Amino acid sequence: MLLLYIIGIRVYTLLIRIFSLFNPKAKLFINGRKNVYTQIVQKINPAEKHVWFHFASLGEFEQGRPVLEKLKTLYPNKKIVVTFFSPSGYEIRKNYALADVFYLPIDTAANAKRFITSINPEMAIFTKYEFWHYYFKELKQRDIPLYVISGIFRESQAFFKWYGGFYRNILKSVTYFFVQNDESKTLLKSIGLNHVTINGDTRFDRVYENAQSPKQLSIIESFIGNSPTLVCGSTWPEDEKILSVLPGKYPDWKFIIAPHEVHESHIESIEKQFPVNSVRYSIFSLSDQTLNAEHQTLIVNNIGMLSSLYQYGKVAYIGGGFGTGIHNTLEAAAFGLPVIFGPKYDKFQEAKDLIALGAAKSISTADALINAFDNLAANGNAANEARKYVADQKGATDEIILMITKSDRP
Repeated sequence: MLLLYIIGIRVYTLLIRIFSLFNPKAKLFINGRKNVYTQIVQKINPAEKHVWFHFASLGEFEQGRPVLEKLKTLYPNKKIVVTFFSPSGYEIRKNYALADVFYLPIDTAANAKRFITSINPEMAIFTKYEFWHYYFKELKQRDIPLYVISGIFRESQAFFKWYGGFYRNILKSVTYFFVQNDESKTLLKSIGLNHVTINGDTRFDRVYENAQSPKQLSIIESFIGNSPTLVCGSTWPEDEKILSVLPGKYPDWKFIIAPHEVHESHIESIEKQFPVNSVRYSIFSLSDQTLNAEHQTLIVNNIGMLSSLYQYGKVAYIGGGFGTGIHNTLEAAAFGLPVIFGPKYDKFQEAKDLIALGAAKSISTADALINAFDNLAANGNAANEARKYVADQKGATDEIILMITKSDRP
């Protein structure tokens, strides 16, 4: 199985190299790793101990960020290294003030030895998932504590299959698991991993904190006026196609679309689907032009505003549910926005919980979208349930910090 793993890593890298010839994201993935060790030498003193946080992408960074920032607050002199697998995380957070940030080199035996030697971690913290054979093995051999926070496991994963021995061995390198739910704890115990506690999801702490003091956006305030607003976050083309039925049907509403990708061709595609009274955010942020009452749809063609946009909404639509899975519903729920999303949400416990509370609805068609929109827009209790759900779930960060910093670590 190890041979298959090595082949899989090499094939994946080869495919990314091929895609990088015409795909900008793949190009960033390859080029960002070319000089990673040179960057490390320039920024890192290997004689000093570091706390290593790894995140797959931007979503996992926001999930683990409360733990990182709380650790830095309690121990301001600690050196922190952050790594990302995906360009969508690295490119946005590469200048993050509290840590030195790098791409994670591809998981090979040589890279694991060289990288871990270079950053000299006193502990490693991985958020939610990404389980790398050589990195985990190297950490264990060096007796460096490895924690998985906000972990979530499903019975369908290879760890819990008859053929999953290789993958189970990767998990055995983990010092401690902090998981989100009972199912995850039960599954880990079923394969002999008992060093696990249920602490919940650290994203609740992050989104709750953000909702207490959001950044005020004067352009958005000017755009919405007194109109009820649907904030559409992290949308993809499949989401935008179905959302395009709403503006004409609800002329009294305002619509804010913050797509997951903001390259020019995608923005142009959104404009074609929302041809009447739509406008780009950049037109007003980069000029002296003013919004007027006839503008109904605002297309946010930049990155980093979404978590502040939800404060201006009455209902939220969360993208990704027609692709690999929905994006962050909790950012919206923290502001008391009931949420709508596509059909692929089964991997997200918070989505299931919000549906059960009547604070969310999953849709697959335009008609279902209209029905969900009508229902949630008129349901004041849905907003209260969304806000309360987030407030009730916070607290995981403090529990994790307490356990990983005590001298007799579990």
